[in-house]
Amino acid sequence: MAPPIALPETFARAVAGLRSAAPRPEITLEEVGAPQRLAPYAFALSATVLRDGDEVATGRLILLHDPAGHEAWQGTLRLVTYVTAELEVDLAADPLLPGVGWTWLTDALDAHDAGHRAIGGTVTQTMSTRFGDLAGPPTAGDIEIRASWTPVDDDLAPHLLGWCALLAFTAGLPPPGVTALSDRRPAGAA
Repeated sequence: MAPPIALPETFARAVAGLRSAAPRPEITLEEVGAPQRLAPYAFALSATVLRDGDEVATGRLILLHDPAGHEAWQGTLRLVTYVTAELEVDLAADPLLPGVGWTWLTDALDAHDAGHRAIGGTVTQTMSTRFGDLAGPPTAGDIEIRASWTPVDDDLAPHLLGWCALLAFTAGLPPPGVTALSDRRPAGAA
């Protein structure tokens, strides 16, 4: 049996940072297979966000490492994410939603002191109405945030916490320590 391949120290520290940060209880993280053709070293996490027992958002965070560096990355590490959440139709139709979604990402990284550069991405809002044999649920709306950025150092715990904050924003979770008011009325209430 061949000895295990030693990982570059920068990549090993970055992965350890991602593994060390604990998300809020509504967010479940799982290590998943990472794409192997994007960089010599890769690591990936998937996330599921539950609100009141229902899945309301999902995401994937991929860490790429190229010891030789990459000019477009402006570094040797790159984080890539895809986050999607179902939204209320009126929110999903708001023309300001893409700008707000992008701010969710940048504010979450900044709030967790996740230093970064070379950030870029897209925010997509969609509306779906089913017809014919697929008719059923009412019109639904979604937001998708796809982005990548280069961390300024290899301590990625702040980046994971920022990413989890992005997931919470897209899922409509209240800030930690704040209890959301229920839409349900007590029995017998008018």
